[in-house]
Amino acid sequence: MAIKDQERAELHKSIWQIANQLRWSIDGWDFKQYVLGMLFYRFISENLTKYINDNEPESGFDYRELNDVEAEFGRADTVKEKWFYILPSELFVNVVKQAKNNPNLNETLSKVFKNIESSANGAESEDDIKGLFDDFNVNSNKLGGTVEQRNKKLTELLESIANLKLGNYADNTIDAFGDAYEYLMAMYASNAGKSGGEYYTPQEVSELLAEITTVWKTAVNKVYDPCCGSGSLLLKFAKVLWKENVRQWFYGQEINLTTYNLCRINMFLHDINYEKFDIAHWDTLMQPKHWDDEPFDAIVSNPPYSINWEGDANPLHINDPRFSPAGVLAPKSKADLAFTLHMLAWLSTTGTAAIVEFPWVLYRGWAEAKIRKYLIDNNYVDAVIQLPPDLFFGTTIATCIMVLKKSKSDNKTLFIDASAEFIRGSAKNTLSEANRKKILEVYIARKNSKYFATLVDNSTIAENDYNIAVSSYVEQEDTREVIDIKELNKKIEKIVARQSELRESIDEIVSEIEKSNP
Repeated sequence: MAIKDQERAELHKSIWQIANQLRWSIDGWDFKQYVLGMLFYRFISENLTKYINDNEPESGFDYRELNDVEAEFGRADTVKEKWFYILPSELFVNVVKQAKNNPNLNETLSKVFKNIESSANGAESEDDIKGLFDDFNVNSNKLGGTVEQRNKKLTELLESIANLKLGNYADNTIDAFGDAYEYLMAMYASNAGKSGGEYYTPQEVSELLAEITTVWKTAVNKVYDPCCGSGSLLLKFAKVLWKENVRQWFYGQEINLTTYNLCRINMFLHDINYEKFDIAHWDTLMQPKHWDDEPFDAIVSNPPYSINWEGDANPLHINDPRFSPAGVLAPKSKADLAFTLHMLAWLSTTGTAAIVEFPWVLYRGWAEAKIRKYLIDNNYVDAVIQLPPDLFFGTTIATCIMVLKKSKSDNKTLFIDASAEFIRGSAKNTLSEANRKKILEVYIARKNSKYFATLVDNSTIAENDYNIAVSSYVEQEDTREVIDIKELNKKIEKIVARQSELRESIDEIVSEIEKSNP
C-alpha cells in the first residue's frame, strides 16, 4: 500500500473510533457539527501558527509560547494576510492542555470562538468568517444537563481531535484535514439517511461531474454551484484541476444556514482562503446572490429533488431573464428544471454544466415538456447520463446527469446508459474509478457504443415528444439465454416417447401382478 493510502486508511480508522467513542446521545447528523467544528478550530490554529513561525526571522521562535500581550503587536498585519487572528492562549493546542483542569471550559471555548470571528471585523474577510461557529453550541443540553457534564464531553472531544494523527498539515502527502472532513461527512450522511444525505453528494459522483465540465481544459476562470450544500462538488475542481488552476473564485449558494457554515469551513479545511471563494446564503431561485459574477465557465450541482417554489404563483417570474427564454415556468411543486434554467442562464458561452437530475424530469409532460423542448430546440443538451440506483444517501432512486453547453459542434444529444456501472459497497452502490473512466471516455468519444451509448439527432428527440430518458434511446442488452426451438422440440419428442415407453412397461408389470394374484 502506498504511503498516501496508508495515511488515509489510518486517518479514517482513527476518525471512526472517535465517532463511536463520542456518539453520546446526540443524533449523528447534529453531532457532526461538534466534531467538524472542533476539527476546524484545530486546523486554523495550526495554520496560523505555521504562518507566523515561518515569517519570524528569530531562530527558535514559537508563536504558541508567546504571551498574549506580545502577540497583539502582530494582529493587524496577520489579519490582512490570514483573514483572522488567534491569541496564543486561545490556540487549540493550549486550550487542550488546560481542558481537564478548566471548570469553565464551555465559557472559554465560547469566548475563543467569538474572538476568532470578531478578529475579522472590518477586514475583507469579515463576511466569510462571521457565524462559522454558530452551530457549535457549548451550552447545549445535548452535551449534558449540568456544566460539569458538558465540560466533560467537551474535554473528550478536544482530546480526541488533538489525538488525530494529522501531523503538520503542510507536510502530509494527503490533504489530511480536508480528507478528514469528507470522511466524516460521508459517514454521518450514511447514518443519518435523508435528513443528512440531502446535503451530501458522494465523492465519486462529485469527481465525475467536475471531470465532465473540464474535458479538454487545464484551467477555468470561475466555478459555480447554486445548491452547494457542504461544498463537495466545488472542491472537486481543486482535485481535478488543482486549486491554482481555478484562476478566479469558487462560487456557491446554499439555503440551509448550518450547511452554509459547513461549506465555508470545508473551503478553509481544503486550504482555500476567503479571497478565493464566495459562498452566499439564501434561496438561489428567489434571491440569487451572484448576478454580478456570472457567467461561469464550469457549473456543477445536485439540486434538491422536486421541491416547491413560487413558480407561476408569482407572475413576475416569467420576466426573470433566467426563466423567460423557455416561455414557461417549472411547476410549483417541481422546481427541478427551474434550477436547470438558472444554471443554463449563468453558463458562459464556452462553459459546461453537469447537473444531477431526478429521472422524472426527463419525460414528465406539461410545463416540463415545454422546457425540454426549449433546451433541445436550442441545442443546449450535450448529454444525458443514466446513473446506477442507490448511489446517493437518502434515496435509492437511479438519478441522471444532464450536461448542458451553449456552443456545440453538432445538433445531437448523447445518451449514456451507465446504470450497470457500479460496485456494491457495504451500504450503498458506488462508482469505481474504472466505472467513472468508462463513462468519461464514452462521453468524450461522443460515438455510439452498443448497449451503452447512442448519439441521437435532436430532430428524432422532437419526434419523440422531447422525451430525453436514456432508456428511450439506448438499447438494453438481452442477457436471457438463447433457446433453439427446433432442438427444444426434439428433446420434448424424446421425452414424450420415453414417457410412453415407461407407461407401457408399468402397465405390463401391473398386468403380471394382477395375474399372479387372482
